[in-house]
Amino acid sequence: MPFASSGTMRRYRVSYSWQILKKELGLYRLTKDIIVMIRKRKQGRITFDTMDFVAEEGHLPPRAIQIMQKLPSWRTEPEIQALYNLLQVLNSYRNYSEPLQLLLARVMRFERFGRRRVMVKKGQRGNSFYFIYMGTVAVTEDEDGSSAFLDPHPTLLHKGDCFGELDLMSPSVRRATVVCMEETEFLVVDREDFFANKLDQEFQKDAQHRFEFFRKMDLFESWSDEKLWKLVTLGKVEKFSYGQLVLKDFIESPSIMFVCKGSCEVLRLIDLGTSPFYYKWIWQHLELIDDTSLKTHLNEPSPVERFKEFQIKSYPVQDFSTLKLKHLQKAWEPQGSSFSRRIKTSGNTLPKTLGPKIKSRHPHSLKCPMINTEYGELPEEAAVGTYIKIHTVEEGETVGLHQILLPENQRDMRPLVLVSLGAEVIRIRREKFWELIDSEVKEKLYRFQIKYPSDEDMCQKFLQENSWNIFRKDLMRLLLKPRQRPPFIPIRPKKKGIYNPKSLVLDLCSLDKETKPCYPIFMAPQKYLPPLRIVQAITAPRYKIQELLPQYKNAGVLV
Repeated sequence: MPFASSGTMRRYRVSYSWQILKKELGLYRLTKDIIVMIRKRKQGRITFDTMDFVAEEGHLPPRAIQIMQKLPSWRTEPEIQALYNLLQVLNSYRNYSEPLQLLLARVMRFERFGRRRVMVKKGQRGNSFYFIYMGTVAVTEDEDGSSAFLDPHPTLLHKGDCFGELDLMSPSVRRATVVCMEETEFLVVDREDFFANKLDQEFQKDAQHRFEFFRKMDLFESWSDEKLWKLVTLGKVEKFSYGQLVLKDFIESPSIMFVCKGSCEVLRLIDLGTSPFYYKWIWQHLELIDDTSLKTHLNEPSPVERFKEFQIKSYPVQDFSTLKLKHLQKAWEPQGSSFSRRIKTSGNTLPKTLGPKIKSRHPHSLKCPMINTEYGELPEEAAVGTYIKIHTVEEGETVGLHQILLPENQRDMRPLVLVSLGAEVIRIRREKFWELIDSEVKEKLYRFQIKYPSDEDMCQKFLQENSWNIFRKDLMRLLLKPRQRPPFIPIRPKKKGIYNPKSLVLDLCSLDKETKPCYPIFMAPQKYLPPLRIVQAITAPRYKIQELLPQYKNAGVLV
C-alpha cells in the first residue's frame, strides 16, 4: 500500500480536527441554550401561580399550608408575596398597612380545630392572636365557652375577623373566652415571632396615626395624651371600598364610628306604599292609563275657587251654609240623635251618608292584583320601596353619636343604612367610649344633634325628583333631533347577566298587561316584615309633551 504524501496527511488532520471542534461547539451551544432557557424560566415565572393554590371550597390551599409550616426565616420573598396576595380575602388582614401585611405573611402559621375547642380562655395571658380563615367562633364570658351553645344569640366571629391582638401587645390577661362553633381554620401569630420580626413597631405606627387623627378633632381638644391613648387602644382602622356596606343599621349597632378618611352615605329604606302622598300620586297617573287626550282646562281653578266665583256672580247675597246644616240634620234624624251638639267635621264624626263609604276613592278598570292599604286599594306591583340618601358623613365626622344623649323616648329609632364611598373608619364600642367621656365632651355632643327628615318628606322628594326626571327625558327627546341610524345594524349576542337597568324601574303602564317582560327583581329585607321590592325610578302614564308644550310640536328645534 503506497504511503500518502505529507500534504494529504496534513489535510486529513485538519479535517478531523475541524469535525471534533464542530462537535464540541455544538455541545457547547446546546449547553448554553439550556442554561439560558432555565434562567429565563426562573426570571419569567409569575410570583403567584393559581395552580399552586387550588383547594376545596373555603379551605386554605395546601401550597399555602406548606409555606406556613416553614420557619419565618426559611420563607422566600416569592412565597411571602404569594401569601400576601392570597390573604387579601380577609377583611381584618386587609385593614393593616402593606408593610405590616407582608410581615404578618412572614410569621403566620396554620392551625385547624374542631367544634367546642377553646382557643382563648378568660383570665389567662395571651401568647397569640388569630385570623379566622374558615369557620365560626363565639365570644363568651365563662371560662369553658359552654354558654355559647346555650345562648340563642351568641356573639359570633366569622371568616375575615381576628381577635387577641390587644392582649398580645400588652401584658394583660384575656378578658373573654373564644370557642369554636364548628371546624375552623386559623392563621396564628405567636408572641415570639411577633417581637422577633419587629411587628410591634409597625403596630405602633398604625396606633400613632389614630392618635394624630383624634388629636385633630375638636371633640377631644381638652384631653390629655394619656387619656387619648386609652381611646386609641379601643379601636382600629377598618377599610371599606366604594359602595361597600358598612352597617345594615347603625341605630341598633353597639359601636360608634369615626370617619378618618373618605366619606360615607346614610340611606333610609322607604316603603312607598305606606305614604298617602304616594297613594295619591299613583292613582293620579293611573287615571291616564286609557290614553285620554289632554283636556283644555288643565290650568283651571280648583272646584272650591270655581264655587266661590259662581256664588259671587250668581247669588251675591245667598248663604248656602243653611242647606248643609239642614242636610246634616236630616241625616242624623234616622239614628235617633239630637242635632243640638256641636258637629265635628274632622275624623269619622260625619254621618255615614256623607262619609267615605266607597271602596276605592279612585274607580279603576285595571285588571291586576290589588292590596289594601291604610288609604285604599293599591296595585300589588306598586307596593315597592326605595333607598333614599338623607345624609353624608365626611372625613372627621362621627356616626352613632347624634342621639347618644337623648332620652330613649325621644330617639329616632328608624333603621338607617351606612354605605361607604371609599372610606376608612375607626370602630369603638359605645359603652367603652361612654366610660371615657367627661362633661365637657357631653356639652359638645349636644351640638351634634342631627334631625333626619320624616319618611313622608323623603317620599315626596323622591316622587318630585322622579317626575322631573321623566319630564326632562321626554323634553330632550322632543327638542333634540333623533340620531340617524345606519340602514343595517349587526345583531350582537346579548351578554348573560343578572342585572338589567329596567329591573330597578317600576312600569305603571304594564300593570294590566298579561305578558310582561321578565327582569330580575331586587328585594330588601325589612324588620318584622316580608322583603320589599326595590326600585330606583317609576315610569308612569302621562300626557304627550307636545300637548303640554304646544309651541314645540316638531322635534329637533334645538339642533
